[in-house]
This record gives sequence, structure tokens and C-alpha cells, in this order.
Amino acid sequence: MRVVKRTVFYIALLLLTACSASPEKAPSPAVSASSASSTSSASFASSSFASSYPLPPNPNPNPNPNPVPYTVRLSVPFSPQAPFANWDQLHEETCEEMSLLLVHHYLKGTNITREQAEAELLALVEWEEAHGYPQDVTVAELGKIAEEYFGYHARVIPNPTEEDMKRELAEGHPIIVPAAGRDLGNPYFSGDGPWYHMLVLTGYGEFFFITNDVGTKRGEGYKYRFDTLLKAIHDWTGAKEEIRTGAKRVLVIEK
Repeated sequence: MRVVKRTVFYIALLLLTACSASPEKAPSPAVSASSASSTSSASFASSSFASSYPLPPNPNPNPNPNPVPYTVRLSVPFSPQAPFANWDQLHEETCEEMSLLLVHHYLKGTNITREQAEAELLALVEWEEAHGYPQDVTVAELGKIAEEYFGYHARVIPNPTEEDMKRELAEGHPIIVPAAGRDLGNPYFSGDGPWYHMLVLTGYGEFFFITNDVGTKRGEGYKYRFDTLLKAIHDWTGAKEEIRTGAKRVLVIEK
């Protein structure tokens, strides 16, 4: 009888000890050298850890995921800077003003006659002189004129790429481009062409930009190859002989 009681006592004591002991922790697979070495990046990304701590986003996402149209052509009216072919000293220097006037009429949705072009050109030149603007202006100065004279909003785009300008055009924005005129190679320019010039981009095709080049009466819809126009972009420096050192900037005018 004593033997039975002692046996029951030991069995109870053994059960009590087993219940109160702390369970042994299983080794974590995350710190197992053999497990870590055999885990691929693909299985890691799909693990519960990756779900709790997702990978960082692409550091260089495409800000413009939508491709631009294959071709674009905006309905920008046209006039040369000398509407009546009077290429005197005044009209030789008004490519900036006429470029701005063409964009102005595009934003208004109106056409422009030769008579209007001449009258509005002379009025704008007179206003510029009264407000202290020089004969040749930078794109920033022309943007300021657009804001003060017409009440528009102006944006200067530095170092524009082909894609930048295509996207602006696709969004309905004509682009005023300053250029080293002699690098454009336009056969309709007189002589070697102007040292400093401005024109309006109105669209693009497969290999070329479409422009309204105010420097010639044949400038409506004139096409320049992408590389030709991009290389010729130079803002006014203050000296015509130094135009090829001018910064690469273009101008967008908006309501």
C-alpha cells in the first residue's frame, strides 16, 4: 500500500514539474545561417516579413507615364514680323514681339490680318519703349511683357528636351523659342540670317518640329529637324556675336 502511495506521489510531482517548466523556444529561421543563405530575393519579397515591411517605391518614377501623341499641330495664326514686307530697321528687330502676338491670338482664338499685325506690332513696340525695354529681350523679359501688357502667365523652361517640348505642345501650349538664327539654316532668311531670332513652335511630326517662323513670309508651318532646332536654342546674351553662349531656355505663355 505504501509502495502504491509513493508511486502516485512521484507521478503527481512529475506532472506538476512538467507543467510549470518554460517551453523551449524553437530557433528562428530568420537568424539561421543555412536558412538565410538558401533564401532567394524572390521568396523574401513574398514572405510575411516583406508584407509587413514593403520594399521602398521606385526612386525614379516616370512623372509623365502617358506617351505623347505621334503628331501634334496647333492652330496658331501667322504673320511675318514685317506684315507688309517692309524690312526696315524696326521690323528687322521685332521677331520677339510678333512671336508674342501670334501666341496672344492663339489664346484668344482669333485670326490676325496683315493690318492688325502691323498695328498691334507698332503699339507693342511703343509700349515697350515707354516702359524701358531694350530692342532685344530675353525670354524672361518677353514673359514679363506678356504678363504686364496682356495679363498672361509666363513660364520659362530651362534646358528643354525634345520630350519636354512635345509634351507642352500636346497639352496645347505653343512655345516661343529663342535661337541663334544662323544655326537654323533657313534658306528663306536674307543673307546669313539673323544673329538672334525668335519663332513659335506650333507642333511636331515624326522627325521635325513645326513652327511659325516670323522671320520670313514663308514661315507658316516651317519645319526644322529636332536636332537642328534643339542645338540652335540660345537665349539673348546682350551681344549678338556671343549668342551661341546663351542659355538654353524657352517660353510658354498661358491664360
